[in-house]
Amino acid sequence: MALGVLLASTALVGACTSGTVAYSGTTTGGASSSTSSTSSPGTGTGTGSSTSTGATSAAAGVDKLLVVVVENHSLAQMRAAMPYTYGLALRYGYASHYTAIRHPSLPNYVAIASGSTHGIADDAPPSAHPVPGPSVFGAALAKGRTAAVYVEGMTSPCEHTSSGDYAVKHNPWPYFTAEAAQCARHNLPLSAFDADVRSGHLPNAGMLLPDLCNDAHNCPLATADAWFAERMKLIEAGPDWRAGRLAVVLTADEDDHSAGNQVLTVVAHPSLDHVVVTTPLTHYSLTRLYAEVTGTTPLGSGATAPSMAKAFGLRLR
Repeated sequence: MALGVLLASTALVGACTSGTVAYSGTTTGGASSSTSSTSSPGTGTGTGSSTSTGATSAAAGVDKLLVVVVENHSLAQMRAAMPYTYGLALRYGYASHYTAIRHPSLPNYVAIASGSTHGIADDAPPSAHPVPGPSVFGAALAKGRTAAVYVEGMTSPCEHTSSGDYAVKHNPWPYFTAEAAQCARHNLPLSAFDADVRSGHLPNAGMLLPDLCNDAHNCPLATADAWFAERMKLIEAGPDWRAGRLAVVLTADEDDHSAGNQVLTVVAHPSLDHVVVTTPLTHYSLTRLYAEVTGTTPLGSGATAPSMAKAFGLRLR
């Protein structure tokens, strides 16, 4: 997306004070002043928008979720230093009161994947923290759905040891010991991602994890923004997005201890139009969203977390 378009979008949305979504389910469009309604999962409707790559359909309903996680920055920092990502947030939707669970990184990844930190309070490897499971990925597979976690920097499936720019603490699936066989088959290096996007074979429960530079852990947020822009443009040209089946969420595992763990969380889908959700959400709401999309039982604290599908008005299959 061109910088001029982003700046224009930011100015227009900033000038509109009614572009918020309350959990009660009322959505007002931003720059276009269009209005869409937010209903319970499976029945919601929204004002559609088209991508630069051609027409998309929002009618099919979401049955695929791809979550992208970056590192250690607050909502304000991400909003200021990730212009493409924040432009996407303004165009589709984002949560303005979304918080991570705790510090440091690993407990947050495990919480997203299972609805619990399982008592983990550090970044130790899987040998120190065997988690019995299940994970949202294993639950999806058990239901007959598909699952995959794509990890940049990982050289072989389900690596348990960090090396180079690969950090196992940012890859939750190897910690779930009962799902070792599934992890070995479906926890994949990044090279598998592009092919799955182009062929329309992204999974029902998916996660995309940049390496230590591209997730802004060791490099600036601008690097993470450019990396996500490249992936997102590929996604928008792919059949899953164009059919309206795929929702993409970008969040941060945690902040840098500067903002009460409040992070920017973007929800992108062709049906969303300038949606701002003010309902307090956490990573456990993301756990629940995996369950809502895959038709599985929400795990752990995901069972009682506010519904992201309802908050954003996502229509599910």
